[in-house]
Amino acid sequence: MEGKPEGQFRGYESGEFCVSRFRRICVFCGSSPGRNASYREAAVELGNELVARGIDLVYGGGSVGLMGLVSQAVHNGGRHVLGVIPKSLMTSEITGETVGEVRAVSDMHERKAEMARQADAFIALPGGYGTLEELLEVITWAQLGIHRKPVGLLNVNGYYDFLLSFMDTAVSEEFISEKARLIIVSAPTPKELVRKLEDYVADPDDFVSKLCWNSAEHEKASLVEVKSGLTSVS
Repeated sequence: MEGKPEGQFRGYESGEFCVSRFRRICVFCGSSPGRNASYREAAVELGNELVARGIDLVYGGGSVGLMGLVSQAVHNGGRHVLGVIPKSLMTSEITGETVGEVRAVSDMHERKAEMARQADAFIALPGGYGTLEELLEVITWAQLGIHRKPVGLLNVNGYYDFLLSFMDTAVSEEFISEKARLIIVSAPTPKELVRKLEDYVADPDDFVSKLCWNSAEHEKASLVEVKSGLTSVS
C-alpha cells in the first residue's frame, strides 16, 4: 500500500489550471446526512474541490447521507467515482443507487483494504462509528509504515475537536509520539485541507524504517540471508 501516485494531475480551480499530486482520494464519511446542514454543505464542497483539482473519488459506495452527497458532486463534475462495497450491503434499500463504478467485495476487511490500495490520500468527513474506525485504521497503518499517504480530517464546525484533543492528551501521556501525532492533518474547510495534504511529507518514527510489510521483499531478504550463510559455511 505504500507509495505515492506517479506524476502530477491537472485540475481547474478559480479559473486557472492547478496541478495535484493525487490521482484519487479516499473519503470516509457518514451514511447519514447529520443534523447540521453544514455537514452536508461540506460534503458537496469537498466533492467540488476534488473536481477542481482533477482528483477522482474512492469511497464506501452508496448514495445515502454524506456518502451520497460527496459522490454525486464528484460524479456531476465529470470525475471518476469508485464505490467499494461488501456484497451484503448492496441492496438498494441500504445504499440507494450508487453512481460511477461499483466494486463488490466479500466483507468489510476487504473493503477497507481495497479502498486503501486505490487511494493516494484519505479524508474523513463527519461520521459515526464506521467513519471513526476507518480513519483510525489508516492512521495506525501510517504509524506502522504500511503506507505513507496523507490522512486528513475535515473538522466541520469543530465536529472532531474531541478527537484532536484526545490525540493531544495521548501525546502528553506518552501513548502517542509527537511524530505520530503529525500523521493526521486537519482543517475546517475542504480547500484548506486539500492544500495541506498536497504539502504533507511523511516523517515516521525511526523504528518504522526497520519494519518490512511487503511479503515479497521479506522473502527476498530472507533468501539473501540464507545464501550469505551458505557462502560463509562453504
